Amino acid sequence: MLNSTKYNTILYYISLLSFILGIIMIIPLLISFSYREGIEIYQAFYYTIIISFTAGVLLKLPTNNKDIEIDLTTAMLLCALAWITISLLGALPFMMAVDKSFIDSFFEAVSGFTTTGITVFTGLELMPKSIIFWRSLMQLLGGLGILTFFLLIATRSKGESWQLFSAESHKINVSRPVPNIFKTVEILWAIYLGFIFLETVILMLLGLSFFDAVTHSFTTLSTGGFSRYDASIGYYAANGFSQAVLIEYVITFFMFLGGMNFLLHYRIFTRDLDSVKTNSELKTYLKIVLYSSIFISILIIFLNTALDSSAEEIFRKSIFQVTSILTTTGFGTQNINSSFFPAAARQLFIVFMLIGGSVGSTAGGIKIMRLNILGGLFKREVKKIYLPNRAVLPVTLDKQIIRNDEINKLTGLFSFWLFLILIGGVITSIFSDLNGWQAYSGMFSAMGNIGPFFFSVEEMASMSPIIKMTYIFGMLAGRLEILPVIILFSRKAWK
Repeated sequence: MLNSTKYNTILYYISLLSFILGIIMIIPLLISFSYREGIEIYQAFYYTIIISFTAGVLLKLPTNNKDIEIDLTTAMLLCALAWITISLLGALPFMMAVDKSFIDSFFEAVSGFTTTGITVFTGLELMPKSIIFWRSLMQLLGGLGILTFFLLIATRSKGESWQLFSAESHKINVSRPVPNIFKTVEILWAIYLGFIFLETVILMLLGLSFFDAVTHSFTTLSTGGFSRYDASIGYYAANGFSQAVLIEYVITFFMFLGGMNFLLHYRIFTRDLDSVKTNSELKTYLKIVLYSSIFISILIIFLNTALDSSAEEIFRKSIFQVTSILTTTGFGTQNINSSFFPAAARQLFIVFMLIGGSVGSTAGGIKIMRLNILGGLFKREVKKIYLPNRAVLPVTLDKQIIRNDEINKLTGLFSFWLFLILIGGVITSIFSDLNGWQAYSGMFSAMGNIGPFFFSVEEMASMSPIIKMTYIFGMLAGRLEILPVIILFSRKAWK
């Protein structure tokens, strides 16, 4: 039998989320008016607002405000259902405004909110600006987490609300800047929006329109990667923007900030530089970006001898793409499947898709900190071979001992992550004519919330609905770190 308290709590919070989404949808509605985009576009957002409000009312009716209780299981169920609900509502403008199918609209909405950035839309330059803005706004909201945004503006309820915060665990480290949950959320969102504002101003100074600067800033700091252009950031160089080189460097820098632990940003702003300097994850992050960019640049210079590009251009494109894929942003200045990048470079890109950015960032993937822990676990097993049996060999990170239960959770998560990529790759191979390399790149991209893959957007758009649903599952599982999505199918969790 369904637990009535769980049922009440879940419906109560999802109803509030539906109301909030309806209010947020007013922004693209106003943009459609300002650009005089026509009655069909107005109606798409207007009807979505009405549907969101109606859903909120209908879900709220059977609930009782006093019977709200959030434990970890309820928080995980709520987290998964909330992301599915807002993606369904967020898909409606695509269906009504640009006449996309349900599966493509739902796919695009999930990709947007999870900040994956895989798109099944082409001809982006011709789409209404309100639709382009909505795609970017979805990634802004999904960057630090829908539930963290909800906590920021909608509730000051019991301390149990921390469970909602931790359900989106891969975005927030266990430690917090301050003990109070709501103050923590406010700090994180202040840093996040501050970076977005700063990038917007810089991009405008470099010649981008206000609209382009805002939408690309939304999708840079959220490490989402949706662009207004089919050519992504490569559009600016291809169309003769005088500051195209600086635009690429600026976006590279802000992608890097988005892939960095936001707690470290807070430490920098409060001048706690010692904890930043000694942070092993940040050191590893910097080394991967710098060393791999240099290595790929060398590969291009020596293996792509027919290429007529300067060393600076090669390095710029290399560091842009390394940062874009490692932070799971997914912007591009050069097609990663082109001959510009040698095979070894493309293989490294696949590895970066798995790794992802830092814990506590807006990036997807397994996370660098966790790979550091797995590396420490491997070193411990090696030491066991030659040290006495009585030797105590804890796994440590930044001089802190990692508990065995955390190690067990990590190894289980990592193993199942790889298993889902395997299943997704096999399904893609069965229901498409892609080769094995391409098929696995699609599921790597979905699970890592990245965006790029080793086939074309047109091929992705024409994929079987079975593959698209597989990727939708992968995007949600990757964004929520598997457990909240899997627990939806557990009967015991609902009891």
